[in-house]
Amino acid sequence: MKILVVAGARPNFMKVAPILSALERAGHERVFVHTGQHYDATMSDAFFRDLRLPEPDFHLGVGSGSHARQTARIMEGFEPVLLESKPQWVVVVGDVNSTIACALVASKMRHEHDCRIAHVEAGLRSNDWAMPEEVNRVLTDRLSDLLLTPSHDARPNLLREGIDERRIVFVGNVMIDSLLRMLPHAKALQMPERLGATPGAYAVATLHRPSNVDDAAQLEVILGAFAELTKRLPVLLPLHPRTRERIGAFGLDSVADGIRLMEPLGYSEMLGLQSEAALVVTDSGGMQEESTVLGIPCLTLRETTERPVTVTEGTNRMAPWPLTRDGILGAAESALAGGRVPVGARAPEGWDGKAGERIVAALEEGSKGESLSLRLLLGLVRGQFPIAP
Repeated sequence: MKILVVAGARPNFMKVAPILSALERAGHERVFVHTGQHYDATMSDAFFRDLRLPEPDFHLGVGSGSHARQTARIMEGFEPVLLESKPQWVVVVGDVNSTIACALVASKMRHEHDCRIAHVEAGLRSNDWAMPEEVNRVLTDRLSDLLLTPSHDARPNLLREGIDERRIVFVGNVMIDSLLRMLPHAKALQMPERLGATPGAYAVATLHRPSNVDDAAQLEVILGAFAELTKRLPVLLPLHPRTRERIGAFGLDSVADGIRLMEPLGYSEMLGLQSEAALVVTDSGGMQEESTVLGIPCLTLRETTERPVTVTEGTNRMAPWPLTRDGILGAAESALAGGRVPVGARAPEGWDGKAGERIVAALEEGSKGESLSLRLLLGLVRGQFPIAP
């Protein structure tokens, strides 16, 4: 089979690396497309090196912009790639603009070129339509032929939305494949020591969501809580460029006094730092998952999460909403009191380092039998829609 795999932003790299590797081991022809949705030469080079990613076959170089402009640029750039490569499958991951843009292009060409769409991380729902990622998730699932779920709570979400159960396959969390493979190397970097921190005696924080950093009052509350938390233990905060810019624009530098503000870290460096932390405080979806596998208490600064399994089975907890300084501090203290657990002790089923292999197996199985056009015809005859229109 020829399988095209799309990555657009840094969180995608950890997800596509195991898929590309599993495709190569299985002997399939792979086409790797990097849309360039998020592109920083230093950061991207580090991720590609750490994850042993191949050079992209196509780099669209779309860059940043508004959601509409960025999505349109990706669609414009991806259409000729699809026409040239003619894959049997287009695999999109996660919930970024590249995910929905490439799925939309492929969906409009699927009937003519018999090209199918597989969505990795299908079925995750925050039920918060103010999040652009929620829009991307729901629409991509609607367009996809094969919905590859990372946790068992995703399947009921899809069934409630009328998705045919035959299109849903549980494969587990592919990002954990990268984590487990890279963890020994990441620990060997001794990041806490390099940064002057004591292993097991500091907090790692990340902050980047517009709902948290684009509102001056909200950002002040969060930074104030972090600053207060430094009286209990050091808080290391690698700064997303957006967050750094907002802190300066809102005049909140003094509020952040005492917090260890740092430049962004590469994947291995961040994993090494996170793996030795006493606490993770974040608004990132990926770090909720990573901390659960690492066995580290995590406090999520969001009203909802599309990864509730990290709360019900993992080490994650949600901060009281709306956010207040006391609410964040109280939840952080409770999380710290719970302590760490061994790596993998709270990992949900399928978060075992083998999701990439299961994804390839699902693609192989999905390619058997009737052609796409025949399945569409049969679905129409039966009054069903096994493939989303």
